Amino acid sequence: MATFTRIEDGESPSITIHPSHKIAKIDNNIYGGFTEHMGRCIYGGIYDPGNPLSEENGFRKDVIDALKELRVPVVRYPGGNFVATYNWQDGIGPKEKRPKRPELAWIGVETNEFGTDEFMKWCEVVGAEPYLCLNMGTGTLTDALAWLEYCNSDRDTYYANLRRQNGREKPYNVKYWALGNECWGPWQVEQLTKEDYAKKAYQWAKALKLLDPNITLILCGETGYSSWDHYVLKECVRWDVHGLGGENNTKSLIDMHSIHVYTADQEHLPNATAPRSAERAIQMASALIDLARIENKVPVTVPKQKICFDEWNVWDPIRAPGEEGAEERYTLSDALAVAVWLNAFVRQAKDLGMANIAQSVNVISPLLTSKDGLVRQTIWWPLLLFSKYMRGHTLALHVRAPEYTGRTKPEWVRAAIETPYLDCSAALGDDGFINLAVANLHEENDYEVALEGLKADQVEVHIVSGDHVGVTNRAEEQKVGITESTWDGKGKFRFGKHSFTLLRWKGA
Repeated sequence: MATFTRIEDGESPSITIHPSHKIAKIDNNIYGGFTEHMGRCIYGGIYDPGNPLSEENGFRKDVIDALKELRVPVVRYPGGNFVATYNWQDGIGPKEKRPKRPELAWIGVETNEFGTDEFMKWCEVVGAEPYLCLNMGTGTLTDALAWLEYCNSDRDTYYANLRRQNGREKPYNVKYWALGNECWGPWQVEQLTKEDYAKKAYQWAKALKLLDPNITLILCGETGYSSWDHYVLKECVRWDVHGLGGENNTKSLIDMHSIHVYTADQEHLPNATAPRSAERAIQMASALIDLARIENKVPVTVPKQKICFDEWNVWDPIRAPGEEGAEERYTLSDALAVAVWLNAFVRQAKDLGMANIAQSVNVISPLLTSKDGLVRQTIWWPLLLFSKYMRGHTLALHVRAPEYTGRTKPEWVRAAIETPYLDCSAALGDDGFINLAVANLHEENDYEVALEGLKADQVEVHIVSGDHVGVTNRAEEQKVGITESTWDGKGKFRFGKHSFTLLRWKGA
């Protein structure tokens, strides 16, 4: 949470912070990943058998090491749009017997060489929990129940025994399951109306939780501020005895609500401020959840459903078309936009249960692989600093700063939420360190800022910047990275133009 006071350009900015002003626990799952059968995300990305950089399972070691460095807690799979025609049973058993299928989301051929068991093994190596998305396009409830049984059942039943036959005795105990992906989209095979989806999703949820009541089910939302979101939440966020297989006033069928937003613009400031739309989306989706609970008389003993922001990033589909692999080349402007994205997640920690950057490698990703190496793109560096340090509890801030008042994308941002030049969040880590994240979005102005409440004589300084907002990282030259120093905490701190800064100090 951050409150904002707009000041004129000639006035002195300030940021007020205090370690006792804890707002909410930051869920580590906001630093989640996403791997889809799209472009080079799976094949040539996380899975590259025969490459000297891969280990015995065919998994790229450099990608594994990078994701371990991020401490990625959870990874979504197998889609994305891909999932709408995916038959999970094509991707299990002996690889030489797996069928090749036409792939309709991105118009290719799926070999099924990498499937459920490979993904589970890869998650174990990375140290991340799996998050599976169910096919609510061509798939059936019978298919979904079979996949859940295969992954989670320890009984003497067909699909649990099929898992054992394929070499895995113990259940995988997959916790997170999504009820479809972007089922509202006209690009989807078997696109659904909101009425058809809500009815189908609730019945699927009932059956899935009868099979495994311990799973977390995630409803398919849209942007968080659409009529689809309003309707499906109203129909599915409710409580009834039959839906839970017995009286329990501490649980509900739906645990989280998924929303997707991508941002991008050719101009720096509309690009860097665009993620403010995502923050407003979280706020509006949270209000719609409240409304559904109020109207449906959900007992207060049932925990409030959280938001699962399971696709987010800077992505311009014209610049990086999905059907061509969506390999973005990110700029410093994009890195600052990602810092604003992550600031929003920290500020809205109260309502956010998970977020998954789309995607983890090659496809609109911080990481780009080649046959002989790995490039950490500009957006990697703010993501790394957040994932390392912005954990624990979000702290309330008050920011006094000038505001950008020009064109926004989307246009409605201008009337819906502020767009300060200094975009900030703060966290109190479990180690007692206070972490202040500040993105200075201005292309020309440094800001000397009074940090009210800072009481320390040694402050760690981590800065991500570059020569100009259009600079990119390439294999041959890394123009954007992290510079580290210390500051004595005296006087004002200068936040450089077009930079992201993370300050760390030990709380009193």
